[in-house]
Amino acid sequence: MWNRIKAAAGVILGGWFIYIGIQHFTDPLWFEPIVPDILGWSRFWVWVSGVAEIIVGLLLIIPRTRRIGGLACATLLVILYWANLNMWVNNIAIGGRTYEHHWHVLRLLIQTALIGLSVFIWRGIGSDNHQQD
Repeated sequence: MWNRIKAAAGVILGGWFIYIGIQHFTDPLWFEPIVPDILGWSRFWVWVSGVAEIIVGLLLIIPRTRRIGGLACATLLVILYWANLNMWVNNIAIGGRTYEHHWHVLRLLIQTALIGLSVFIWRGIGSDNHQQD
């Protein structure tokens, strides 16, 4: 049962990551403002994160790579939160809009839940913890 839940979660989360990754190429200007200034050329980092998101999405969808995809997804979500934190701390507009404090808290909670879901896909729970999908 848990393997089926992990498979469904992997496909849904993977599809979402592929979609968002593609958005990094079709509308990079939307993402650029939240790239931390210390990194420099924001367009480059938008592209790099877009490629990473597409790769993670594929890893999550493909059954043979789903477990490593879960670990990769959790890691990527932690790394990419830096941009969201930058947006929050510096009150940076994205898509022409700034967000109030409670929206950033909600984003942090969602990001934390997605990290938890990614770890579940990676490690699972229950007696089928170490079975292949």
